[in-house]
Amino acid sequence: MSSKKQSKNANRKHHGKAPHGYGGIRPAKGLGQNFLIDEGVIEEIAEGSGAAEDALVIEIGPGAGALTIPLAERSGYLAAIEIDENLIEPLRVKTFGMDNVEIIHADILAVNLDELIESRLSEYGLKNVRVVGNLPYYITTPIIMKLLETAHGIDSITVMMQKEVGDRIAAEPGTRAAGAITYPVYYHASVRKIADVPRECFYPAPKVDSVVLRLDIREKPAAETKNTDLMFKCVKAGFSQRRKTLLNSLSAMEGMDKETINSALERAGIDQSRRAETLTLTEFAKIADILQEA
Repeated sequence: MSSKKQSKNANRKHHGKAPHGYGGIRPAKGLGQNFLIDEGVIEEIAEGSGAAEDALVIEIGPGAGALTIPLAERSGYLAAIEIDENLIEPLRVKTFGMDNVEIIHADILAVNLDELIESRLSEYGLKNVRVVGNLPYYITTPIIMKLLETAHGIDSITVMMQKEVGDRIAAEPGTRAAGAITYPVYYHASVRKIADVPRECFYPAPKVDSVVLRLDIREKPAAETKNTDLMFKCVKAGFSQRRKTLLNSLSAMEGMDKETINSALERAGIDQSRRAETLTLTEFAKIADILQEA
């Protein structure tokens, strides 16, 4: 048996128990905290994240700091953003003496990431930005969309999430596995899996398994459109009623009617009886461009 597998088995016996060395820190249920305790998975995430000496690493939700240390050891500078005030001092104690680590008490959804990225890159002479995080399941999508849509300069996003959500994000547009989240992620980034993470790798163990994905930001979007907002409104409408035909689901958008949608679908060469999950991103872009002109 490899040392890596031995490490995993050793850690998984903590299932349901507080792991040694957490110093009395207890996960906050209200914040959806589940602390990662599997050393093998921690190593896979740190290695797969792209953290390096020339990188600014932004860690979202460091929790008890299990991933913070290996990330800091690899990176040029680490800014760890934690919302739980009770974890700030323990994190600062754990990273004491590491002068390339900054612990920030804040809600990631309220942080001005552009300002943070610009100032730290300039101050420390770094070349790229890697975001890493173990995201609370209940706000996974808002955090990912904030990173993709509002933060500039990010090279990759490596995140842990519920496996079901991860499967949607990693799906190919136009397949049965695709969901509304698939399309904006695919538009901005290419996706690859870093690791599958069984529930017993956490304390406390959640009720579902997880997956770690790495989103590498594209140099240019995966599709061209005259109106990005309208394109994603079409995606959202299509998947909000995914069992309905495109004609019916898209007609539910504000300001649209069946005649307008039918005409747009005909001009785009798309059968009105198709469903959203069968469309590629390029096809949604075509529909949006035609509706933009209507």
